[in-house]
Amino acid sequence: MIVGPILSLRHYRDSLIAHSHEHPQLVFGLRGRLAFEVQGQGAGIARQGLVVVPAGAHHTCASDKGSECLVLDVPGDHWLREQLGEHADASRRLLDRPATLALDARQQQLVDWLAASPMDDPLIARQGAALLLASLNATTAANVRPSQRLPYAAFDAHIEQHAAYPLQVADLARIAGLSSARLHARFTAECAMTPMDYIRQRRLLKARRLVVQTLLPMGEIAAQVGYGSQSAFSAAMLRAFGCTPLALRREPGDN
Repeated sequence: MIVGPILSLRHYRDSLIAHSHEHPQLVFGLRGRLAFEVQGQGAGIARQGLVVVPAGAHHTCASDKGSECLVLDVPGDHWLREQLGEHADASRRLLDRPATLALDARQQQLVDWLAASPMDDPLIARQGAALLLASLNATTAANVRPSQRLPYAAFDAHIEQHAAYPLQVADLARIAGLSSARLHARFTAECAMTPMDYIRQRRLLKARRLVVQTLLPMGEIAAQVGYGSQSAFSAAMLRAFGCTPLALRREPGDN
């Protein structure tokens, strides 16, 4: 769930920001240069540049000389379907994995126009975000047809249901109808992560929801997502989200 506007102007300084969130995010450069790292992949954003931050991806950023960016926080699948209709799949493919992209002159003109517009107007924010995504779909949509892509929805459902139990790459390979080696290669190509990284990410996203949205004891949450030790669970959450489960519970709604 997003707390705050879909579109916003962000000013970055030399203080390091390190976090993650459950929704995808697009960061468009306006002025200055922003050093960015997503899931360990380094990048830089300047004018006419864009960084894609997938849902749940840990990322860090800072700017030694100051930077201004337009940020699009994508509300989720339901919003994509509602706003983009049949073009939503192309946007999902764009948002699936970390990427650094270059905008053409017309796309940058749209970014500049939105940055100067009253983005607190829900209509401008909603339609502006949809226009930005549609413009990106025209030039960055993957050549892989949806039917050829891995069945991520089925993976997510399986991981959600069995998060408390040992999960192996072979479990996802059976769902996809692939060998474990082939699944590993496909995951690396499509998501820039391994299948086990994906399983770990989905488990920790489930844990984050339980921490923020329930009052369940931390030990019980750890067990529900497959951690036998509460200390190991706390360390994993710290690595993934930049803070401990207790800190997440005290300060929900991290962006």
